[in-house]
Amino acid sequence: MNSKKPHLMRQLIFKNKRYFGGALVFTLAAVVIDFITPVLLAETLDIYIGAAGENAKSHLPGFMQQIVEGLGGKDYMSSHLWMMGLVLVALSVLGGLFSYFKGRWQAVAGENISMHLREQLYDHVQHLPFSYHVKAETGDLIQRCTSDVETVRRFLSGQLLNVFNCVLSVAVAVFYMVREDLTVALFSMIMVPGLFFFAWLFFKWVSKTFKDADEAEGKMSNVLQEDLTGVRVVRAFGKQEDEVEKFDGVSSDYRKKNFKICRLLAVYWAGGDLLSMTQSMITLLVCVYFACRGVITVGTVTIFTTYVWKLVWPIRQLGRILSDAGKSGVALKRISEVLTEPAEPEEPDAVKPSLKGDIVFDDVSFGYEEGRDVLSHMSFTIPAGKTVAILGATGSGKSTVVQLLQRLFAPKSGRITIGGEDIQQIDRIWLRSRVGLILQEPFLFSRTLKDNVTIAAADPSEQEIEAAVNDAAAKEFILSSDKGWDTLVGEKGVTLSGGQKQRVAIARTLMKENDILIFDDSLSAVDTETDAQIRHALKQRSQDTTTIIISHRVVTLSQADLILVMEDGRVTQQGTHEELMSVPGLYSRIFNIQSALEDEFREDNQMEVPASSGACPAIEKAGE
Repeated sequence: MNSKKPHLMRQLIFKNKRYFGGALVFTLAAVVIDFITPVLLAETLDIYIGAAGENAKSHLPGFMQQIVEGLGGKDYMSSHLWMMGLVLVALSVLGGLFSYFKGRWQAVAGENISMHLREQLYDHVQHLPFSYHVKAETGDLIQRCTSDVETVRRFLSGQLLNVFNCVLSVAVAVFYMVREDLTVALFSMIMVPGLFFFAWLFFKWVSKTFKDADEAEGKMSNVLQEDLTGVRVVRAFGKQEDEVEKFDGVSSDYRKKNFKICRLLAVYWAGGDLLSMTQSMITLLVCVYFACRGVITVGTVTIFTTYVWKLVWPIRQLGRILSDAGKSGVALKRISEVLTEPAEPEEPDAVKPSLKGDIVFDDVSFGYEEGRDVLSHMSFTIPAGKTVAILGATGSGKSTVVQLLQRLFAPKSGRITIGGEDIQQIDRIWLRSRVGLILQEPFLFSRTLKDNVTIAAADPSEQEIEAAVNDAAAKEFILSSDKGWDTLVGEKGVTLSGGQKQRVAIARTLMKENDILIFDDSLSAVDTETDAQIRHALKQRSQDTTTIIISHRVVTLSQADLILVMEDGRVTQQGTHEELMSVPGLYSRIFNIQSALEDEFREDNQMEVPASSGACPAIEKAGE
């Protein structure tokens, strides 16, 4: 994992080398101007004004002395001091321009990096296997794709080049101070080792704290995301106060860890200020002492009192740069953890056969955890073009069968074939595009009803849309909605009832071509009459589509061509309704229980047996 982090860092910088290179050039130019200005001021005071006397030594580097000589030398500059004033103003303007272009190019590079990271993360997350998403926390993933990306952007666009700026400033300051006077230079660097050590110590302290705070923010985001997503459940059970208390807990933990960072920053800045001010005071006192004794000139005092800040300030800033680097490293590691998760592999040799053949589970075993099988040596055949129903208690493995059939997971042993072709050899994207799946709790987008119905179709005609909603028994409630087809359904379809959401999901699935249709308890929230209407329409719609219906409602299962009864990860019974009713077993027990309940409701003039929203208690009881 650690090898990925520097690789990713290099990759991000390399993709924006033009902008970083330009910003580096402007940084160098700004530093040079920043250091030349005090030298020119010292030269003016000592040489051109003559404060240091006739025999004063020039502060200018050789090439600048040659320029002055070319203009007319010391006497000319002394009589034209306004030229030096113009030069100092021009240098200030140039320094401002260089700083502007440096900041601009850094900002462009930072935004490019941010966009690239977000797109790379989102693309990779889309191609991660289903098993990863089952275990991953949504809030934490959002944190990595937003806050962590922003942390990396801020460092690369704001602080990365400051490392170069600090090193260059310190090197130039030391060089010039030593060149001016070695003794004063040594006094001016007394506190420098302490500043370096303090910056390193702060980096060690803060790196672990940043990691803890980042993870705490991820937990807080996850709790917030869960509560907002499950707001209806929270209100239904009156758990608002409990959820507020839960959020207060993670929020307090985040505050506690952030407060620890604030304390460390306060200690560092206060300590850094103390060391920096102490060094400045030492330099000023030493300069005044040597100037009074005539060892150094007023110009030299100007250079040292200016350069000492250019020496200690970058070192003081180094602690912040290192802390931001540590925080960026933590964020980059968290991003890399997602990017290094293996995506579903490419399948260049995968086949795209017709999926209209028999579906065969041949001695299939599977478990989500090692040593705990959900399916155990299960074998059955679903004839092509037939309607097959699956019945079983909660935990018997019904939904697992669907997930294996879509290649969301792979069998631990055995094989699954469609038309004789092992599905592990079939292109997974092709397979999933030809298998229509409607879940018990379908996901709807926060868009209009029409957008949700047509989202799977490229360019549907009005006739295709109307046929789909008619077969899904959804047309009536869509047209009676406030704005008809333009009615917004709210996040995850929150404004619709359970049955309405299921019917919209069925219509959406019917908008694409399906060789196999799977209803995973997706008729549980509709009434019996609508259930029968939808099943009849589906049977008439396509005679050669294999349909798999998972349900706890026997009346839904009874019309199927084949019924599979699952218990403890095995198929214990299979046959038609009449065949299964003729032998003792789970199916006949459930049928008798449900029939008795319906008779009892009729006798008490109660309404028809309500649609189940989950596992039927009768099934649980019968399965014991």
